[in-house]
Amino acid sequence: MRFFSQRRHFRDLSEQEVIALAISSEEDDARIYRSYAEMLRTDFPATAKIFEGMATEEDEHRRLLIDLHESRFGSVIPLIRREHVAGFYARRPIWLIENLGIDRMRTEAAAMEHDAERFYLAAAAKSGDAATRKLLGDLAAAEAGHQNAAYELEATHVDGDAEASESDVAKRQFILTWVQPGLAGLMDGSVSTLAPIFATAFATHNTWTTFLVGLAASIGAGISMGFTEAASDDGELSGRGSPIKRGVASGVMTTVGGLGHALPYLITDFWTATVIAIIVVFVELWAIAWIQNKFMETPFFRAAFQVVLGGALVFAAGVLIGSG
Repeated sequence: MRFFSQRRHFRDLSEQEVIALAISSEEDDARIYRSYAEMLRTDFPATAKIFEGMATEEDEHRRLLIDLHESRFGSVIPLIRREHVAGFYARRPIWLIENLGIDRMRTEAAAMEHDAERFYLAAAAKSGDAATRKLLGDLAAAEAGHQNAAYELEATHVDGDAEASESDVAKRQFILTWVQPGLAGLMDGSVSTLAPIFATAFATHNTWTTFLVGLAASIGAGISMGFTEAASDDGELSGRGSPIKRGVASGVMTTVGGLGHALPYLITDFWTATVIAIIVVFVELWAIAWIQNKFMETPFFRAAFQVVLGGALVFAAGVLIGSG
């Protein structure tokens, strides 16, 4: 799938670029941990100190990496960041984590360190220089230690027993491989096909024609979303799993989302088919909001407002265009 990606793949980076990427990533992570510490300083001072300590360690990692770069490649460090590399792990915006509380910060911190450990192990395996391999391996071990510190936060500051790290990893893997791409596909299929289906319905009042347009739009969107998801990330560094699995999840759910309100137009009576299709749309949009709340930890009413409002606007656009 690398042919379709517009970003560099990790396997194509030089050793200098890998080290430069590590430097910028350590800098970003230190800033994130300091932001967490600042948010928690008043109510959870002990946890804030832990995050401050993790930020300080990230600063030390960055210093070691800069020293390594200067000794091997000189003082000019290439500008390369995680968003420039296909499949490289991304970080959520700070304000999203702030709104979700200390438990979410703990989970996010553990995921950050897990991602960093994977990166350093892959980078060490890629390097042919003994000193570089040693440093990257040591950094991978340090990030693994940070994971344990992050998991301890929940046991200290959150009521109830902490979940086993293995369960957290398995749940995260399931969400990244199946739920996230499937949800993106369901949202695209449910919302993007509203306008063409209902525009055709109100323009022609022909249920069979409307069904054919809906079928074509759903399958076309499913193929497009499936290929896009599979090509966007090979899973090598992000840990999101097989691009084929993610592409299938996204493509199938996109098609299902569109077919949900296209299938009612197999009914020959126009208004009966339209009323049923509208009911299906309503159920689809609320189902998307529920999935976002359950698996992505988005506040339910915020998810519902975003999805239902967006769907309603697209639906209204289709009806207005078709009626005109």
